[in-house]
Amino acid sequence: MEHTNVNQILADKFNIDKRILTIADKIEAKVQSQFKEIERIAEYNQLKVLSAMQQSNLSEYHFEGSTGYGYNDAGRDKLEEIYALTFKTEDTLVRPQVISGTHALSLALFGNLKYGDELLSPVGSPYDTLLGVIGINPAKGSLKEHGIVYKQVDLLPDECFDYDNIEKALSPKTKMVTIQRSKGYSLRKSLTIAEIKELIGFIRGIAPNVIIMVDNCYGEFVNIIEPAEIGADLIVGSLIKNPGGGLAPVGGYIAGKKEYVEGAAVRLSSPGIGKKAGPSLGITSRFLQGLFLAPNVVAGSIKGAVFAAELFEELGYEVFPNNRRERSDIVQAIAFKSPEKVISFCQGIQAAAPVDSYVIPEPWDMPGYDCQVIMAAGAFISGSSIELSADAPIREPYAVFYQGALTWSHAKCGVLVALNKMVKDGLCNLPN
Repeated sequence: MEHTNVNQILADKFNIDKRILTIADKIEAKVQSQFKEIERIAEYNQLKVLSAMQQSNLSEYHFEGSTGYGYNDAGRDKLEEIYALTFKTEDTLVRPQVISGTHALSLALFGNLKYGDELLSPVGSPYDTLLGVIGINPAKGSLKEHGIVYKQVDLLPDECFDYDNIEKALSPKTKMVTIQRSKGYSLRKSLTIAEIKELIGFIRGIAPNVIIMVDNCYGEFVNIIEPAEIGADLIVGSLIKNPGGGLAPVGGYIAGKKEYVEGAAVRLSSPGIGKKAGPSLGITSRFLQGLFLAPNVVAGSIKGAVFAAELFEELGYEVFPNNRRERSDIVQAIAFKSPEKVISFCQGIQAAAPVDSYVIPEPWDMPGYDCQVIMAAGAFISGSSIELSADAPIREPYAVFYQGALTWSHAKCGVLVALNKMVKDGLCNLPN
């Protein structure tokens, strides 16, 4: 049998500079112990999902869809039962009518807060698209317009929680605390499960009845424990990120205590209907198969992040996180400190995509953001950030946020093509 030479095809078909391939081989060998731990976590989570599907007696007839009102949709209800078993919650809402993580968070917020309530973020500013939802940026229909007060306590300079000011910010009117697990478009650390557990314990000691919600976007299946297992009342995410496994074509989930999930469901449908309606539109099998594949898809994505961090740190760039820190999401930030480098990297990621690889992304005025954003995402599902993707706000410190890839092989190729683009554009010097 002819010897398989991966570097040869990378050089011949993708025109990767052979100096980059030499560095890549060294980096890949260096991170093998981390890869083994990632694979161990994936195996645990795979068995967890499999057990949930078996425990719920999932059957082929659950794949049949519904239209219209969607009453008595057995597959939809079975999907939500499996999510509850997987995430260890009382109830879940998993629906194709939820269009994004921001939409899911909005449902959880509006469904459980009313006029005069306070919402507190003890981990600094939320992700950009939530600024309009909350009313930090003026937007029609925001929480602020509905009389809901927002408070925020920033992390300390050392990225620890500011417990003194969190205690001061908590008041009898504080109805909900929202904790964003991932870093968003910032260079702060993503919060580990242990850190979130510590924060939840502190808040419970002061305000035992407050609703604690964790924005779990980008974090599902990165660890063997999910936030509901450490005291979160609600966890929220998008199906075109981690838990959809690259197969879910749309959707979001809200999981947690039954009364709070029902609050979100009422907001999605209407009072008196809640979870009882909502057609599955024939895509339940894709949701379920995506969930089944998700632990190993997430593992491939994390391997890509680990590889990218080690590679670009080797080349002299600051990376967040570096590989000496515990990972809590699939996002890898690289501080290029130059808009030209950010754009070149994103264009390289696009060039490595299976879809629209010939397209050249440029910064644009994307809805929900206060500056131009560049997004590289040649994906099978539009906007799917569990697929190979990279995006960045065009503002200081000019950092790119890389994530996704349905397989480790594609993640590696994408990172190398992106670096190769920067080298060809004269924006990155390789060591001699």
